[in-house]
Amino acid sequence: MKPIYILFISILFLSSCSLALKRADKLYTAAAINKPVYDAIIVPGVPFKNGSWDSVMKARVIWSVYLYKNHYAKNIIFSGAAVYSPFYEAVIMGLYAQQLGVAPENIFYDTLAKHSTENVYYSYLLAKKLKFKSIALTTDPFQSALLGSYTKKRFSSPIPHLPVNFELLKKMNNPTVSIDSMIAYKPGFESILDQESFFKRLWGTMGKQVYYGTDKKLGKL
Repeated sequence: MKPIYILFISILFLSSCSLALKRADKLYTAAAINKPVYDAIIVPGVPFKNGSWDSVMKARVIWSVYLYKNHYAKNIIFSGAAVYSPFYEAVIMGLYAQQLGVAPENIFYDTLAKHSTENVYYSYLLAKKLKFKSIALTTDPFQSALLGSYTKKRFSSPIPHLPVNFELLKKMNNPTVSIDSMIAYKPGFESILDQESFFKRLWGTMGKQVYYGTDKKLGKL
């Protein structure tokens, strides 16, 4: 790849990151003023590897706990199957959230989702089953920006976004917690890399592996 193309891609990436961070700050500022209280927030999963949560999972979990403890959400839906490692991502995050003070009865799990769009889709169905009337999506600013169009077009009930605010996150204590990861272990695990080709995974990321029926939008909560 020629240097000029590398430079162009780098500039485009940095610009996108900057916009995502500004969007996250704007959304949190609005939430801090309006003080919405959602029945639940949806938190997409992150692969659990090497026996510990990585920085992305830590940010998503700690931020969701912050929103729960500060009464932005009554419950948390963690979403994620055992995709790249033999641990259900949703359960791993739920275990960490419990260690950080979230009551087990306020945590719900979707263990079907393999892709980011499916995180929202299956969590929406779960929220509907639980008779929740208001939900929001909580994830890092970059994934939130990527899912913005999807949450607007596919669902009849609104799904506002409350992405991680990294400036506020930096001011929080960096907790050291441990969990029994074997609780989330999936016997007979097979990596998605062995199940799906790159293009099929890309198709899934775009939400094309979900059957929505004949309706353009899923019914209201």
